[in-house]
Amino acid sequence: MQDIIFVRNTTDCSNIDFQKGATILVDKPREWTSFDVVNKVRNRLRRLYDTRNFKVGHAGTLDPLATGLLVLCTGKNTKLISQFQNESKSYTATIKLGATTKSFDREHPEENIQDLDNLDPDVIVQTIETFRGPQMQLPPMFSAIKKNGVPLYKLARKGKEVEISPRVIEIYELDIESIELPLVTIKVSCSKGTYIRTLANDIGKKLGIGAYLYDLRRTSSGQLDLKEAVELDSLIENIELRIKDKE
Repeated sequence: MQDIIFVRNTTDCSNIDFQKGATILVDKPREWTSFDVVNKVRNRLRRLYDTRNFKVGHAGTLDPLATGLLVLCTGKNTKLISQFQNESKSYTATIKLGATTKSFDREHPEENIQDLDNLDPDVIVQTIETFRGPQMQLPPMFSAIKKNGVPLYKLARKGKEVEISPRVIEIYELDIESIELPLVTIKVSCSKGTYIRTLANDIGKKLGIGAYLYDLRRTSSGQLDLKEAVELDSLIENIELRIKDKE
């Protein structure tokens, strides 16, 4: 990757040729979709280069409520998107035990609330450890996966149920960072296509008490690290400065 132009939190953007191609490490804000981030950056770059056709894409969707590393590719670097998508990903995830939601995260209200008074922390540890390694995982209905060209989340919001095929994924590392019931925080390193929301739901099922994803932050993608990511506001501000200088 030494020949790829990266934009990091220490990068001077004044001389970056985004049209020729750059890969931007962005810390995605909460409640922004991955497309929102792409669209915001694309709109500014269209103005900078005075063109309506400007290529910007992301290498791996983050849910709106998730934060962390989102890899953007511009210009000719969009050809590298599949390469970055295939990389393993790492996350810090907080799971809430004792309830479920339809979306497996905080997008929907809690259901099936359970009492955790008799839950043994040792059982939590033992159960979570069983999820290491290769396995079949069923993607959630509230996801961007398409069925007959329609994203599943659109069908789910209409109350439609469709058959979803499980996928082979692998969880390389899975460590418990803290247990402060009802919250459990874990660190996960996993293969492409792994849904941490599904992992949270599956852990709750195996414990017999339900669970959903309370918080998620992507910390790495392959060799790229969140510590090097630029804040979205800072990136936009830098591009806008170049637009003003040009005017």
